[in-house]
Amino acid sequence: MAREEIVSSASEELILVDENDREIGSKAKGICHEGSGILHRAFSIFVFNSNDELLLQQRSSKKPLWPGFWSNTCCSHPRFGETMEIAVSRRLRQELGFECALSFLYKFMYQAQFGDIGAEREFCWVYVGYYDGPIDPNASEIANWRFVDIQSLNDELTSGASRFTPWFKLEWSHIQAHHLDDILAHRASAGKSANRSSQ
Repeated sequence: MAREEIVSSASEELILVDENDREIGSKAKGICHEGSGILHRAFSIFVFNSNDELLLQQRSSKKPLWPGFWSNTCCSHPRFGETMEIAVSRRLRQELGFECALSFLYKFMYQAQFGDIGAEREFCWVYVGYYDGPIDPNASEIANWRFVDIQSLNDELTSGASRFTPWFKLEWSHIQAHHLDDILAHRASAGKSANRSSQ
């Protein structure tokens, strides 16, 4: 059964940055997402299994922004005073109940508006990892989850893009254009090494 543990609040302090991703202060998460948003540091994680399938999550219906939308494996923010390395591992464990090695891919700045409710305005660091073990989702964060192969995901994005978060669509487009071949080659190489070591 999925865990239900509150792991963040609107009052936690996020890292404010300028357009060069330099830290300039901190502000409560709730305030960072009001109106058109205040630029802050964030991260997105993409985890693949050994079948070259991407782990997706459906955001909880309790989320103020994009509730019930499908997105990549894990998305969140480092807290003020917290390193990105610690933040990505912490949040993956809190949301999905596992940890895996994560590699930095790239970072980018974007703004996405969710009607009159609020917005994301983030300098987002994107990471990739590989994992085949058990998953224990946090019900306060995640409504559902699934692994999806690349072709099926692209088909879904073509026919039903409105069901996915805006940052995920931006990130997936960039990953496919610039990183996916290396991601799959690395995963295949790691799998072969693991097979050899077990013989």
